[in-house]
Amino acid sequence: MDLTVVAYVVYLAISIGLTIWVARTLSRNGRIFLSDVLRGNEKLAEAVNHLLVVGFYLVNLGFVALYLNADNLIADARGIFEALSVKLGVVLLVLGVMHLGNVWVLNKIRRRGIMEREQVPPVAPQGFSGGQGAWAAPTGA
Repeated sequence: MDLTVVAYVVYLAISIGLTIWVARTLSRNGRIFLSDVLRGNEKLAEAVNHLLVVGFYLVNLGFVALYLNADNLIADARGIFEALSVKLGVVLLVLGVMHLGNVWVLNKIRRRGIMEREQVPPVAPQGFSGGQGAWAAPTGA
């Protein structure tokens, strides 16, 4: 068997395994974050989480497939390791950038939601100050 094919098989196995592991980790740990972002709406958080995971798989596995092509013919074991280190390093960087992009966007949504919650008064106004409403000046007893 050609060593280039061996490098392809190892690259695909590791890249797909890493993509699945990262997606599961992000999905499992992202549920709490999404629930907070979406103000406790668990059904919506689960749906958004699933959509993010599907998008994550599509983008990363598409990149892995596109990046499969080897530039040079691999002649020995050293060539396999060199090709794999470059390809897997790029795949890991893409996975990291995708993760940071997701967290950044969700954090922006979360901050906007927190600001909106802070703008709404916790209790509706009940009267006017200046002796006309429910507030009265303290009496010296």
